[in-house]
Amino acid sequence: MGGAQEFRKAMSKFATGITVVTTEFDGSVQGMTVNAFMSVSLDPQLITISLDHRTNFYENADKIKRFGVSILREEQQEISMIFAKQIDKAFHDFTMLDQIPVINDALTTLACTVINTVEAGDHLLLIAKVDEIKLDEGKPILYYNSNYHKLENP
Repeated sequence: MGGAQEFRKAMSKFATGITVVTTEFDGSVQGMTVNAFMSVSLDPQLITISLDHRTNFYENADKIKRFGVSILREEQQEISMIFAKQIDKAFHDFTMLDQIPVINDALTTLACTVINTVEAGDHLLLIAKVDEIKLDEGKPILYYNSNYHKLENP
């Protein structure tokens, strides 16, 4: 069995889209980049996000009853980097979807309500019901082999 670095490298070979998860607690909008996101069920409409135990979201999970998921488009790489704390820059371009802050002009946005949490190793899984969906056109930004990529052939 491989070590942590080998596992991390192996998982980086799975291409994913990039989301920014947003919510409000402690009197302000909070957000973080999340690529551990997946749909779980069509009926009811459920999704899951995974929160690293070292994040502010994990530490405040008990305060998060609702959150937004913004699936980023290829032009929004910088937004991902801001919420991943890869660059230090303020961000305020939010819009509201079902009273939840989401990233303006994202490829798709979801407003969700947490229905369950599951501890899973060094992460916490938030399972949430999708309350509202807004679809837009464009191409996604992808994350593969620990780097950002653009979809060449849509």
